[in-house]
Amino acid sequence: MSRRNQIRMTDAEQSKFLAGAQTIIISSIGPGGYPHPMPMWFAVEDDGAVVMTTFTKSQKIRNIERDPRVSLLVERGTVYSELRGVVLYGKAELVREQERILDILARVSTKSAGGAGNAPNPETLRNALMATVPKRTGIRIRPERVVSWDHSKLGGVY
Repeated sequence: MSRRNQIRMTDAEQSKFLAGAQTIIISSIGPGGYPHPMPMWFAVEDDGAVVMTTFTKSQKIRNIERDPRVSLLVERGTVYSELRGVVLYGKAELVREQERILDILARVSTKSAGGAGNAPNPETLRNALMATVPKRTGIRIRPERVVSWDHSKLGGVY
């Protein structure tokens, strides 16, 4: 009997899980057709889009220019009963406008600092990030399909 429905996270559980994660694995399709998984710091926008930035000359950007299909993975747990994760599938949009890249960098930096209460003053943060913006490209993924699991919902019965 399938237990998929028992372990699936609700939308609210998925949002909380992603908000608590520092790193997401983005898998793009490399030049030889093999998956190219890379860890990235990220943030989730109000509409559910996942955003991040990387250097414009990176392999990730070249892969996405060729084929925008990506998957994103966040997982946690060390024993079976603790395993939790979310996989998001979608097409990546490359963001090249400097102001929008700066917005993404500020959002990701604020999240990685532990939230707005722990981040520097927004203007100070943006000024500090501005120097890196010309070398970066933003990535925005609006999930088309989501798969999630939380084995703790099984109550110790596997």
